[in-house]
Amino acid sequence: MMRILVIGGVAAGTKAAAKLRRELPSSVITVVTSDRHVSYAGCGLPYFIGGIIKEERELVVKAPRLFKEENGIEILTLHQAVRIEPEAKKVEVIDLEKQVHKVFDYDLLVISTGASPFVPRMEGIDLDGIQVLRTIDDAREIRDRVDQNAARQALVVGGGFIGLEVAENLVHRGIPTTLVEFQPQILPGYDLEMALIAENHLVEKGLRLIKNRKVVAFEGDPLGKVQNAKLDGGEVLAADLAVWATGVRPNVELARSCGIVIGPTGAIQVDERMETNIPGIFAVGDCAENQHLLLDRPVWFPMGSTANKAGRIVGINASGGSKRMPGLLGTNIVKLFDLNAARTGLSTREALEAGFDIETVLVPANDKAHYYPGYRNVNTKLIADRKTHRVLGGQIIGEGVVDKPIDILVTAISFGATVEDLTTLDLAYAPPFSMAMSSLITAANVLENKLTGKVQGILPTELFERMEGGEDFQIVDLRSEPEFIIGTIEGALHIPLTELSSRIGELDPARETVLLCKYGKRSYLGARELTHAGFEKVEILEGGLLLYPYETV
Repeated sequence: MMRILVIGGVAAGTKAAAKLRRELPSSVITVVTSDRHVSYAGCGLPYFIGGIIKEERELVVKAPRLFKEENGIEILTLHQAVRIEPEAKKVEVIDLEKQVHKVFDYDLLVISTGASPFVPRMEGIDLDGIQVLRTIDDAREIRDRVDQNAARQALVVGGGFIGLEVAENLVHRGIPTTLVEFQPQILPGYDLEMALIAENHLVEKGLRLIKNRKVVAFEGDPLGKVQNAKLDGGEVLAADLAVWATGVRPNVELARSCGIVIGPTGAIQVDERMETNIPGIFAVGDCAENQHLLLDRPVWFPMGSTANKAGRIVGINASGGSKRMPGLLGTNIVKLFDLNAARTGLSTREALEAGFDIETVLVPANDKAHYYPGYRNVNTKLIADRKTHRVLGGQIIGEGVVDKPIDILVTAISFGATVEDLTTLDLAYAPPFSMAMSSLITAANVLENKLTGKVQGILPTELFERMEGGEDFQIVDLRSEPEFIIGTIEGALHIPLTELSSRIGELDPARETVLLCKYGKRSYLGARELTHAGFEKVEILEGGLLLYPYETV
């Protein structure tokens, strides 16, 4: 009889165990986990803090008792694996409640030890009220503080997904909240012009945002409760609740100690079958590496979606199958108040670092027909290889639907689609669901125009940075008089598109000229006209004034 031991009982571990039970119905399957809960929705924890998810039990997919009753899988909570002996095929485990050592024999071993929050050592870091968010118990402790009115000023450290989602939910609960991010932008992995859209929205919703700064120490009261946080530079922030969310690190020491190879990302190295260098030992979930689908190199993306897919693959392969995990694109999605953001594939920086010669485009559109009630804006950035026109990545952000177009983009990239392929996709259309020319196809059409030399563009971030550096541009605002009065870029000359032909003599054809309008369509038409008239370098402001994230005059 096959003896299978799974170390770790959240997403990947329980998924692997459940699949193994279906594939090997006569096997003996045991799951050991140091956690108190198993098979819980870790991605839902911020929304439990915010009260959107009302009850703790709603986060638990299945209790240990049900695994035993329904699947015949023995789950031992509060049991920590401390040593693996591969040659003897034994694992030493400590019962954390009884402090008793146990030894489990196995024929197949699945390591799903997950990841842990990274918290640096610093003065005051152990004060009461400084929290991480990784487990249901963590979320319960934070929510209890909020429910008991023990959190009057909150601080969130880290501008990644968990930090942003926690900050959103604390603001949702009416708590004045500051988020500190030591990088120049939030949303790591997104390009700056997309991150700035999110930053402006968060500030509008009441979140105080501090970038390019570090928390270096905490101060407490005589009872040992956190009161303040010190930033580099000397600023002091009041906070009686601080959530440290600067990322996680894979839990690999147990694997490393028994000779399992750790990969270049710091996670456990596995092959396409999710098997380690030791036959019969598999690793899955947030503790394991994967391959990047475009870069063909190891990456570490600790995502619940990846963990569940990989857990199923382990269940198939550990029972004799041969299913592959071909690679990942780093796809993710997040909701920030009324804004939705999603990305997949390579960012501009990642593509350039990988040696690609790229072209990009930034295009605003609607998620539904503009005449249908409830339509919302979505802004799409696409990245493609200039030589082959292969799509390399994309980011979509806006108040409208972003999961549908990002999933289409994931599929297209996974199968090697070009920009031209995107422009002709036969996507579903009806006014309640999409525009006749979907936002993704619209963006692909503009990118095709750029790739074929019909138009040149400049991103708002590039224009701003170059203007700040003292470079001289001939900026022309092609909008109507009422639009222009509301606000424009400093120094812009106002020439409505309808007057461009008659006033073309006011412009210097030798100067670098940037055309702007609300979205970009009028700029495109103006650029065609000026280029035909012999202007040397004409660019459109990508995304128009709608996506210009800086102050206007």
